[in-house]
Amino acid sequence: MARDPIDTSTIHGRFPAFEPAGRAGASFKPQHLEAIAGDPGSIGFLEVHAENYMGAGGPPHAALAKIRAMLPVSLHGVCMSIGGLNPLDQTHLDRFAGLVERYEPFLVSEHLAWSTHDDVFYNDLLPLPYTDGTLARVCEHIDRVQEAIGRPMLLENPSTYVLFAQSTWTETDFLREIVRRTGCGLLLDINNVFVSATNHGFSATDYLADFPLAHVGEIHLAGHDEQEDDEGAPLLIDSHDRPVADPVWTLYERVIRQCGPITTLVEWDADVPEWPILRSEAAAAERILGAHRQRTGRSMKSHALHS
Repeated sequence: MARDPIDTSTIHGRFPAFEPAGRAGASFKPQHLEAIAGDPGSIGFLEVHAENYMGAGGPPHAALAKIRAMLPVSLHGVCMSIGGLNPLDQTHLDRFAGLVERYEPFLVSEHLAWSTHDDVFYNDLLPLPYTDGTLARVCEHIDRVQEAIGRPMLLENPSTYVLFAQSTWTETDFLREIVRRTGCGLLLDINNVFVSATNHGFSATDYLADFPLAHVGEIHLAGHDEQEDDEGAPLLIDSHDRPVADPVWTLYERVIRQCGPITTLVEWDADVPEWPILRSEAAAAERILGAHRQRTGRSMKSHALHS
């Protein structure tokens, strides 16, 4: 059953209220704190992984509180196991909700994936079959998350390396139906689209043409590792350890040209460079967003002059 979106207009808190919609941001790493604090205006927002801040206090929270006072923050979960067979871990969910209340992120997101089985936690985001049973379970879990945090969340499309013979839904239809049933939004990871398309031999452009773009609240960009499988075919790994590849930038520009400026994050989680390098990747996304804003502005001005 479809649910009405959760109203966040009455949420007020301790931190400044920022409006970073349509801006570009980057992953926050503690080693960059001093550089960011020296020039907070150089970035639109920062994103943090929830699991890095689930302790009660200490240096991680001191750093995040300092960042949050200067910049908007988005909260990205990686271990909720939205697609898992078991019910969501209540302790993990409570801590996640506590972070949302504590830091008032402007966006909250998780992955369409699973990472737990019984009492075992895997350090990976694992794919799931797109079946009616999986759909019901994912929607139930999203409902629980949204009830706990008191607001809509965004669900990220996965990067995949295997396909399931039992799948009866396409990925885009599966995501579309999740949105319809739960009222959540979507996080479009364009690098994940390119990785999956290359690994499985389908068109990334065709995938994006069928993606429910109207429900996208954030875009992710990242680098990937180029390998080969046992038969010598290309195999891409969503590694987040290098700059965004040119084909991913091309797909991103196509989406922004079609949809307009969408809040965009550049992820970099391994072999993290110095802050100026990561900031320059976010600046490249900001230039694309800004160019579209300028085109839109000129179009609106021209329409006004001729009306």
